[in-house]
Amino acid sequence: MNERKGFSVAGIPFVGLCALVAVAGVALLAARGPYALLGILLEVLEIFLVKGFFQVAPNTGQVMQLFGKYAGTVRDEGLRWTNPVYARRRVSLRVRNFESGRLKVNDSDGNPIEIAAVVVWQVVDTAEAVFCVDDYENFVHIQSESALRQMAQSYPYDAHADGQPSLRSHGEEINTHLRDEIQARLGKAGVEVTEARISHLAYAQEIAQAMLQRQQAGAIVAARERIVEGAVGMVGMALEALRKQGVVELDEERKAAMVSNLLVVLCGERGTQPVLNTGTLYT
Repeated sequence: MNERKGFSVAGIPFVGLCALVAVAGVALLAARGPYALLGILLEVLEIFLVKGFFQVAPNTGQVMQLFGKYAGTVRDEGLRWTNPVYARRRVSLRVRNFESGRLKVNDSDGNPIEIAAVVVWQVVDTAEAVFCVDDYENFVHIQSESALRQMAQSYPYDAHADGQPSLRSHGEEINTHLRDEIQARLGKAGVEVTEARISHLAYAQEIAQAMLQRQQAGAIVAARERIVEGAVGMVGMALEALRKQGVVELDEERKAAMVSNLLVVLCGERGTQPVLNTGTLYT
């Protein structure tokens, strides 16, 4: 079932028509005699016609049914008139959003995490929204949380290799995947998902402390690698500068000692205390 345009006309001209019918009916009733019955019929007709008036606000639609059969949707703004027999239901076409609850799921590594998302959506097909699902708003909420669970189980919380997508490091890719997952579920309800973004992401409470220690250990290892890399480069530069400038000639044993001392100074966490050698270079 797809949306189609329903029958309606501008309501202002019909206001004048109803007014004329009402005036004519009152005049005939006042005349009494055989015209009174005609006046009553005109008044009944006027009441029937008035029931056909309805308003369409901006970014809303009126879904109309004739004895249970879909008769079309009116999106034209303002005062409208249609068949008074039609049953009408208002459907908002405005952009809406909601934030899911914090779901507890397992990522692709099996680690329990807490995750929530904000979903921005709007109805684009009123017929599908009203007739293809029982309650389209509730359908949006439930299917969005289902898609969020499915997406979270497809990625690890943290990447274990360079370039590997993860929930914490690849935000745009994850959000795009989440939006596509939700759209695939809501397409049958006449709903378009404009945006979907993760609003909360954390390890579950029972493993949060252990994972924090693991992240801190990884950060320390990465920092140490940078420090050692820089220290080795500085030692090499120092030895090369001493050789070029001819400040001192060092054999292999003295070079090794100098390298050891420089690495201790550069890589140590605490400040070093110098030791003065009052003898020769070798004693």
